[in-house]
Amino acid sequence: MGILKKRGGITLQENKRNYYHLFLAIIVLGFMVWSLINPKSYGGWAADAGPFALIVIVALFTYKKFTFTSLSYTFLAILAILEFIGGHYTFQDEPFFHWLKEKYDLKRNYYDRLGHLMMGISAIIFREVLIRIAHIRKGFWLTFYCFSILMMISALYEIVEMLTYKMVQGKSFAKGFLGLQGDKWDSEWDMTMALIGTILALLIFTKWHNKFLQNKKGSM
Repeated sequence: MGILKKRGGITLQENKRNYYHLFLAIIVLGFMVWSLINPKSYGGWAADAGPFALIVIVALFTYKKFTFTSLSYTFLAILAILEFIGGHYTFQDEPFFHWLKEKYDLKRNYYDRLGHLMMGISAIIFREVLIRIAHIRKGFWLTFYCFSILMMISALYEIVEMLTYKMVQGKSFAKGFLGLQGDKWDSEWDMTMALIGTILALLIFTKWHNKFLQNKKGSM
């Protein structure tokens, strides 16, 4: 096929893929820099967005050694952007969802729920790691491990969130970081959204992800 013809040792398909990855990197880095400019709280930014800034930097520095599929990078980019926006405003004060809250008389700002849903959808990224690095075959155990990893991360995040709040209680960003918004079941809802995201990701994107993996294997 014409798209597979090589130019200078790289196929046209790989060239398009690399440009797309560069585009994602520029967009994500742009949001990261923007989020650091006068955030509501630098402490809150460090707690909410800091870990994802580190993940983005690691992904950039390891790009040549381990390149994910475009689907995984897309989900990582969306998740990182959501976190950077949340880190800038705090998740309970994100402007668009605050407008929705006011307009429709909602009980809370649901931006944090969107973030946890997207965290679940990032199961595709872990699925790729399990297939390519751990060499786990597609099937029941792969799905089981994806669920287990995502729910472990979701639960661990809630524990770290609680412990951080306890340690910095009284700081200006503490309440915004915890983000209960008056809901005593907030942690359980967050984990439920991550679970729903994981289910949706594995139901909707598995076949598509397999095609990306197959194309990547064929280009290596």
